[in-house]
Amino acid sequence: MRRFFLATALLCATLSGLTGCKGACRELSEKLCDCAINSVEKELCIQRAAREENNVEPTPEDEAVCEAKLDGCDCRKIETAEGKQECGISR
Repeated sequence: MRRFFLATALLCATLSGLTGCKGACRELSEKLCDCAINSVEKELCIQRAAREENNVEPTPEDEAVCEAKLDGCDCRKIETAEGKQECGISR
């Protein structure tokens, strides 16, 4: 079992420069965390995102939606209705 985790960690480290080991939804969550007002809030946000990802695994459809939102999500517009929609946090 330990060998599996080591191999996975090495694979992630190797591929992180190419594709990353995080899914699109995790990347979107972390991008939203970048909008936090300070480093403490940002770190807490990233920890919450990691916990949520462990509790709820995104479906392939969720990942596709998150992938589509990644490029359009911008902290400078996050307080507007359009910005919230582009980041996937509006209703």
